Amino acid sequence: MLFQTAGIEISPFVPPLVAFVISFFTSMGGVSGAFLLLPFQLSFLGYTHPSVSATNQLYNIVAIPSGVYRYWKEGRMVWPLAGVVIAGTLPGVLIGAVIRVRYLPDPKNFKLFAACVLFYIGYRMAWDLLKKKKNASSSEDRFQEMVRKYGLNPEKKPDTGGDHLSRVKVTHFNLKRLGYTFYEDTFDVSFPGIFSLSAIVGVVGGIYGIGGGAIISPFFVSVFGLPVYTVAGAALMGTFITSIAGVAFYQGIAPFYPDMHIAPDWMLGTLFGVGGMAGMYLGARCQKFVPAKAIKWMLSGIILFTAGKYLLSFING
Repeated sequence: MLFQTAGIEISPFVPPLVAFVISFFTSMGGVSGAFLLLPFQLSFLGYTHPSVSATNQLYNIVAIPSGVYRYWKEGRMVWPLAGVVIAGTLPGVLIGAVIRVRYLPDPKNFKLFAACVLFYIGYRMAWDLLKKKKNASSSEDRFQEMVRKYGLNPEKKPDTGGDHLSRVKVTHFNLKRLGYTFYEDTFDVSFPGIFSLSAIVGVVGGIYGIGGGAIISPFFVSVFGLPVYTVAGAALMGTFITSIAGVAFYQGIAPFYPDMHIAPDWMLGTLFGVGGMAGMYLGARCQKFVPAKAIKWMLSGIILFTAGKYLLSFING
């Protein structure tokens, strides 16, 4: 099948299959998998036009809702956190899109930028795992213990005489602090801190074409010490909204760059998205059965490996 915008010809079964496998694992950590689909498109499919970023964000739009729905159904969506992420990343992703088109259209320079970003993310996650932050790990461990005890049904209540402890409860939310409880642990973060981080991530995500989830989820876990079981849904929701803005922006500015491929390849992005939709739903469904440490090491390893591939590609020209 010929994808004219991308300028490639592949079987229509390849994109959804690849997206399904990637998103199944990455969605457990609140990452859509777009950051891995990008090197796949660049290196394996030969899709190097700037429009690859927009196509990647189109994948997010189609794939993410299924994962968000699953996290919401199980009571592990921190909606105020998702709102702050959206408010911070939305303007940033538009700025990043302009930078991508004007200053990083060369695939070689783009790969160096991507390698630097991913190396830093992977390093932060690995360092966090080695330090073994106690606050997040204690609630995550108790959550895993209850999952093993009570099985699949997120509505089933343990013998506590109260509400199901695995459901997130927001305790306070204002322009200074955001706090919530999860398995008897209280988490309190700075509103300006997460907003500023989201804005920076939005710029980087807009350049990279990933919506920012692959960056902000590891930061929430490693820098702010939040449990991965509670940030995954918020990170995916933020990525979904910013990806809509990113695709609309790329499509809107395409007529101003007639000599460049700016707009997404709608067919290719949709095929990736269909596979990602199924993978994310199953990944979110299975997340609670996987130890938090395993999810974090998986993300760290994948990110560092991808960064290494980009760096070698840049060095080899």
